[in-house]
Amino acid sequence: MPGLTLLHNPHCSTSVVALEALQEAGHEVAVRKYLLVAERLDEAELRDLAERLEGDPVDALIRRDKRYRDLGLDADGLGIDEVVALLVEHPALLQRPILDDGETVVIGRPRDRHAAWAATGRAVTG
Repeated sequence: MPGLTLLHNPHCSTSVVALEALQEAGHEVAVRKYLLVAERLDEAELRDLAERLEGDPVDALIRRDKRYRDLGLDADGLGIDEVVALLVEHPALLQRPILDDGETVVIGRPRDRHAAWAATGRAVTG
């Protein structure tokens, strides 16, 4: 089975709950604190995630974030190229948590997805 990587923000309660659920279920999880400069995703990594993401590419953006509003963004209908470009420039707009099982990438919202992740050890939506 592929390894699990959690794109994690330790200051986000939803992200913390996801990590705890995976760990309590006994899964080994590589944690990537993507907001730290040393752990940021580069353009190729963001593109790879966006291509494997369950859902639309714009789902990877935190659109309720103050920064999103301050930038005057309207991401409706954006494709992978535009979403990746936004995230390269504004990494804090990356939705969290995100679970990558090596094949599929799923955003951990709503929180009820965490139970499925813990039960299966896979990035599933429910």
